[in-house]
Amino acid sequence: MLARLLAAPMLIAVVAIAMGTGIDAAVKGVAPDAGLQHLLAWRFLFGGIIAFAVFKAKRRPAPKAEAIRFHTLRGLLQLFCAFTFFYALTQLRLAEATALGFTAALMVAPVARLVIGEKISPVAVGAAIIGFLGVLLAVAGSGQTGAVEAGNNRTLGLVALFSSTIGYAFVLVLLRMRATKEDATTIAMFTNVVPAIALLPVTFGLFGFTTLSLLPIFLLFGLAGYSVWFLMTLAYAKAPAQRLAPIEYTALIWSAILGLVFFDEWPGWQLWAGAVIIIASCMIVAVDGHFRTRREAGLPASDIPE
Repeated sequence: MLARLLAAPMLIAVVAIAMGTGIDAAVKGVAPDAGLQHLLAWRFLFGGIIAFAVFKAKRRPAPKAEAIRFHTLRGLLQLFCAFTFFYALTQLRLAEATALGFTAALMVAPVARLVIGEKISPVAVGAAIIGFLGVLLAVAGSGQTGAVEAGNNRTLGLVALFSSTIGYAFVLVLLRMRATKEDATTIAMFTNVVPAIALLPVTFGLFGFTTLSLLPIFLLFGLAGYSVWFLMTLAYAKAPAQRLAPIEYTALIWSAILGLVFFDEWPGWQLWAGAVIIIASCMIVAVDGHFRTRREAGLPASDIPE
């Protein structure tokens, strides 16, 4: 029973999102001193080494040319999303950036419909609307007492963030396209190796060298980043994109806690009320997916295993 619970795609996604939010908080704290380009270059380099080592250890077959082309495009798009979102983190409050970043999750279902023809259920549409209302309410409470540091450019931060969310919706759908054809190890390898190769000029000092004392932190970023994408790949291989998309909203809770603890960003009541609405939308999608599977199979609940 415990093994089946731990293998549940929704639980896997929740763990991955919590880890990803922790990375965001660490980036917000480290990037201003380390340099965003160095942080990304070394994070993907270490992540690429880890991912490639796991790929070789599991003796996965060599990817075909078609897969390499596909993952190269997806990896470069992911690098763009990572750079723009991490930049937004340095310009905006953590909870605010996270809340606005939820627009990516709201775009996943229509993008999945556009790109891969995935059917959108009416319940999923309703849950997305509820979740969006929760996001709006949460954003209304983004005026925490912790002030944004002087010199930050909120406008550029917002432009970067929304550029990232649009790209990230496509990344998730592209991930869904390959998750049913390739295993998580192969996809996670490409996810880290492609950006690592693209950033090699930065790694080798084209824009100056990073402080050696920060390398252990970058190594942790690489390990955590690989773990997040590995877990998300597993989750999206086990469940439709529209069912998992609302779970992205749980990051709001983690970001509020981390922002309060590490950056003195006090969430207003609107943020917590929005979080309750967002979690409710996640539960609606989860319950709908649970019973819709049984309706489509034409069997009573007791006849279909979890």
